[in-house]
Amino acid sequence: MRRARTVMIQGTGSHVGKSVITAALCRWFVQRGRRVVPFKAQNMSNNSCVTPDGKEIGQAQGLQAEACRVPARTDFNPVLIKPSGPRQAQLVVNGVVAGTMTPSEWGRLRREHFQTVCQAFERLATEFDLVVLEGAGSPAEINLRDHDIVNMRMAQAARAPVLLVGDIERGGVFASLVGTHALLEPEERRHVRGFIINKFRGERSLLDSGTAGLERRLGVRCLGVIPMWDQISLPEEDSVGWPSVFRRSASTLAEVTIGVANLPYLSNSTDVEALARTPGVRMVCIDGPTNERLDLLVFPGTKNTAHALKFVRAQGLDHVARQVWKAGGTVLGICGGFQLLGRRILDPEAVESSECEMKGLGLLDIITVFARHKTTVQVAGRHLDSGSPVSGFEIHMGQAQAGLNAKPFLELHTNDHQTTRWEGAVSPDGRVIGTSVHGLFDGPEFTRAFLSRVRVPGDALSLPQEGECQGSRDERLDRWTEFVARHLDMAAVEAIIEEGLS
Repeated sequence: MRRARTVMIQGTGSHVGKSVITAALCRWFVQRGRRVVPFKAQNMSNNSCVTPDGKEIGQAQGLQAEACRVPARTDFNPVLIKPSGPRQAQLVVNGVVAGTMTPSEWGRLRREHFQTVCQAFERLATEFDLVVLEGAGSPAEINLRDHDIVNMRMAQAARAPVLLVGDIERGGVFASLVGTHALLEPEERRHVRGFIINKFRGERSLLDSGTAGLERRLGVRCLGVIPMWDQISLPEEDSVGWPSVFRRSASTLAEVTIGVANLPYLSNSTDVEALARTPGVRMVCIDGPTNERLDLLVFPGTKNTAHALKFVRAQGLDHVARQVWKAGGTVLGICGGFQLLGRRILDPEAVESSECEMKGLGLLDIITVFARHKTTVQVAGRHLDSGSPVSGFEIHMGQAQAGLNAKPFLELHTNDHQTTRWEGAVSPDGRVIGTSVHGLFDGPEFTRAFLSRVRVPGDALSLPQEGECQGSRDERLDRWTEFVARHLDMAAVEAIIEEGLS
């Protein structure tokens, strides 16, 4: 049986563009008739998504699956680490919670889970034509080399040629590429077959002498220089890119101003990224008391609700929420942010913290009870207030129980449409809302309906109609792929893949 070809995208550090370049390569080869899948052995991120069979993987691999036009599955990201405290993280293996880990236990990953990772890769390698692998952070973290399961050890296991990506926006791109290459072991270095410079601004010819010098030093060629493209409009892999969300939405012609509470251990920040992409929206980060006149204040998801609740009170964000509500604005909580808005949070089994009971902000008539079972499910249904269709997914260990003074927010149905259930909570006046569903704002019709209702009364709202924004995510992936392919030597990339490791 012929095994799949492979190629791996590694970077000189985090947030250099590995995930979206991987997605672009996936889509480019799919467009040419190849059966392609992504693979990231281990991801560390609180931005996750749910597969059709109710398992959890990194959201970046969910996006890459969309780029490949295949359903997401746990083989694409067999190990996911979700930070939940200064020295603690939830460990997800093959899509299900496998306990917690601390930094001192990092070696467990290789000892206990590298075989799992390799088994997942082998399943893909026997089923598809091409596996596009992605590394994590930098392969040159020599203090972590012995524990590595996602960078060069995975490249060796997969016999994958590596394309090394450097981020020129941060400065020092030549030094970071040379330094990364130099810190690799000789056996690792032979995997590196080319380098890519990403996020370039300015005159391309000014880089020519630098890339030529780098080619001589490294002994591999520059495969292209990808310009900075602020219109990429694809989800961030993790919260490292969080500040850019607010820069992109800093419109002076905003019709709706949205504040986002900057919670610790932020999870699924892509919920508000989707809002920020909506024309007419201005989004600001709220760290404490503010004079901003907000139409909407969002408490996003958090991986540690108890810690976030203490933070909200310490920073005065509870007072900000009440000010927004009293001024006629709306307060929205998503997942962990939803739990904060309730009356009480109960954690009798110490699932998330040592606090067995905490008093919430009291803005919604709900009580959240944490349990060891984690809900991971894709959902669809309708927004009860507007009738707009909705879809998304739930990932949470806290179960919200609504009281008599809370109306449901959504009506959700099972995949076979045979049963329905209410979800979320809305205050009697309709201006405090909570939901456990992520991904709602990826739907333009719901987003328009929701923003039309939350805006503080004033002039008529003229948000764009559905389809007037930036197209579907599939269309955005096509545009991003075309942009990347225009600036990379794709013939050379394909030759590297076909040659493999000689």
